[in-house]
Amino acid sequence: MKTTFLAVIVAAACATTTRQGPAARPASPAAPAFTPADVRFMAGMIGHHAQAVLMAGWAPSHDASAAVRALCERVVVGQRDEIALMQRWLRERHEPVPEADPAHFTMPGMDPSMLMPGMLTAEQLAQLDRARGPEFDRLFLTFMIQHHQGAITMVNQLFGSQGGGEQETVFRFASDVFADQSTEIDRMNRMLEAFHRSPP
Repeated sequence: MKTTFLAVIVAAACATTTRQGPAARPASPAAPAFTPADVRFMAGMIGHHAQAVLMAGWAPSHDASAAVRALCERVVVGQRDEIALMQRWLRERHEPVPEADPAHFTMPGMDPSMLMPGMLTAEQLAQLDRARGPEFDRLFLTFMIQHHQGAITMVNQLFGSQGGGEQETVFRFASDVFADQSTEIDRMNRMLEAFHRSPP
């Protein structure tokens, strides 16, 4: 039911040119203010976003194309703002607030199964960091599609949990992540297809 509801919200958001944001989901009067699943999602997404900001921040120094740089600028600005929102939400509820440091979430030799969905391994990050120019563009798009798909998995896990995502801020944020990152995946797939059709 939650997944169906979310799909309706996303379809409505994508059908408008000006995003109004999803309407607040009605909550049961007996529902708690937030759940452990909400806390796990908000805390985990801080590290997830931090890795995306790190990757996107390499674009200028790694000779990314103008199109990839523009995409990276949007990622950095948007996800930094969302990290601040998540940290504030956790702090207001007296929950542990992770630092936005991707090094805490990805270490050399770490078992990939321990990573959050879509997160790059230390080896993949090193591969991206070594790349320059068109190779950076190709790897960035490939890895960021993987990364965004992982964020969507995290949203689906939240909404599939008992009572997860019913707190208003969490619901709005998770719905925005689903809609925004689905849109960006489509955009990056088109960019990657164009890259393969006409390699530099």
